[in-house]
Amino acid sequence: MNLRIFALLGIAAFIVAGVFIYFEKPLAPEVSFTTLQNERLTTTALHGKVVLVNFWATTCSTCIEEMPDLIKTYNKFATHGLEIIAVAMDYDPEAQVRAYTAKAALPFKVALDADGETALGFKGIRMTPTTFLIDRQGRIVHTYLGIPDFGALHALLEKLLAMPT
Repeated sequence: MNLRIFALLGIAAFIVAGVFIYFEKPLAPEVSFTTLQNERLTTTALHGKVVLVNFWATTCSTCIEEMPDLIKTYNKFATHGLEIIAVAMDYDPEAQVRAYTAKAALPFKVALDADGETALGFKGIRMTPTTFLIDRQGRIVHTYLGIPDFGALHALLEKLLAMPT
């Protein structure tokens, strides 16, 4: 009888562990960003903040289309702990990135991925826009391919920003 109970408990523990692993959000990769202001950031240093990492290019019309909504999102949530890092792809000329950033008055950090290492760290991102939402513990909560549903994104941001550090 005791063996049967132990066997059932073992099976239950195995199932619970499997469910936990399946639903556990992966940690953001350890990468570094160099901003247009030559500020060096790492994903680890951003723990404690909710972060949107947006891979984009000046030649990507969809990226340019979503920028006004990213600006609104930043302006709405930055004071609550949101950080946005717009990572320009390695094929995007620095001069074009700087010109667009100034023209659009982007209020968030803009980084250059000159060697492609940042995109490679995020599983070799090549499609733009691709955006990762990272929680305060450094876990990837959601990945957006293309323009996010900003209403749903804002609702999720409200929940994540309300959670303790």
